[in-house]
Order: sequence, then C-alpha cells, then structure tokens
Amino acid sequence: MIKFENVSMEYSNGTAALNNVSLQIDDGEFVFVVGHSGAGKTTLTKLLICEERVSSGRLEVNGFRLDKIRSWKISKLRRTMGVVFQDFKLFEKMTVYENVAFAMRVVGAKPSLIKKRVPFFLDIVGLGHKSDSFPSELSGGEKQRVAFARALVNNPDTIIADEPTGNVDVDLTEGIMELLVKINKLGKTVLVVTHDMNIIEQYKKRVIRIEGGSIVSDRIGGEIAE
Repeated sequence: MIKFENVSMEYSNGTAALNNVSLQIDDGEFVFVVGHSGAGKTTLTKLLICEERVSSGRLEVNGFRLDKIRSWKISKLRRTMGVVFQDFKLFEKMTVYENVAFAMRVVGAKPSLIKKRVPFFLDIVGLGHKSDSFPSELSGGEKQRVAFARALVNNPDTIIADEPTGNVDVDLTEGIMELLVKINKLGKTVLVVTHDMNIIEQYKKRVIRIEGGSIVSDRIGGEIAE
C-alpha cells in the first residue's frame, strides 16, 4: 500500500514541489498519475523511491515509513519496487540477459536463482529469443520490454513506470500498455506517470491529476478535465 498523509516537500531553493498531498493506493491497483511539466509528478515518484525526502507529513510505502526511514533501510524499500525509466537505463555493453541479471546480482541473489528467473521474465515480456542480443540491436519497444523484465525480476510489490510510452512509436504503445495490464494481473501495484491522454482514455483506470503540487482530481475513467 502507498499512503500519503498531508505530505509536503520543499526543495532547498525554497520551491514547494508538493503541498499537503493526501492519497492512498491499495495493493494491486492500477493508477495513472498525470499533470503538466512541473506539476509535481516527478517529485512524487522520487519520494516513493527515497531519492527525495518528505519535508512534512506521513508517507508509507509497502510497510515502510518513508518520513522516518533510516538510510540503511532504503535498499530494502527499493527491493519492494521495480522502476521503469523513460530512457530505459540499459547497460550498452551487457546483453539482454546480463542487463536483467544485473538487477538480481546487486541484491545478492544466488546464481542458481538468477539462472531460473531471468529467462522466465524475459519470456513474460516476449523477449526470450533476444537474451543474447545487445541494446544496440533492439528496437525502442524491445528496450522498453527489457526494462520491464529487469523491474520485475526481483518480484517487487509495486511497479512504477515513468512515461513508458514516451520513447516508442504509436504502434508499440498498445503492446507496452497490455504488458502493464498483464503485470497488474499478476497482483502487482502499477503506477504509470504519463502525459499520454490517449492511453488514459482507452484504459479507464484510476487517474490522479497533480497541478501546482496538489491533487486536483482523483477519479476512475478516462475523462480528464484540463
């Protein structure tokens, strides 16, 4: 569960990025987070993964109190989440298999478990046949799928996707969204940060709209007031 209670966050230069935000996302939900550039979406995401810290209020993520979390617990928190970045963040000199395996190695997974889980999750995203390929040999959509496999391989409770369709062609957008729906059906909480109103209207999920650091709309369905 993700729970914000009167959360505010102010940067050191005095910029108020979030203002008294309260919301709850239950386990297994699929949620879009939308808003114009500078609205507070990125700050919200950074708070969830502890790249930034709460200025005031209470923030709970997957059983961790992030407003009080000790530094040594942050790595444990991050193991409960898989994050897919807009620019993929793949290692160009590693194969597809090695890119996904790396996520397991950094948390100390046994080689036998890595050998079992990496092919399984590459099959889930439809890239089992590309395990020996390098990122330079992949299309944008395939790179995105590698990023999803890497985010999933440690069996996190929550998947955060930052503009998952932002760097792919329109024709590939549907496939990526169907993959996110599939991930959600595995019981994962899925949080999608996006500007793409077309996918929001198509998928009719919960939509949280942020403007000026505050939540201005929280509803089910694709019709979003500007």
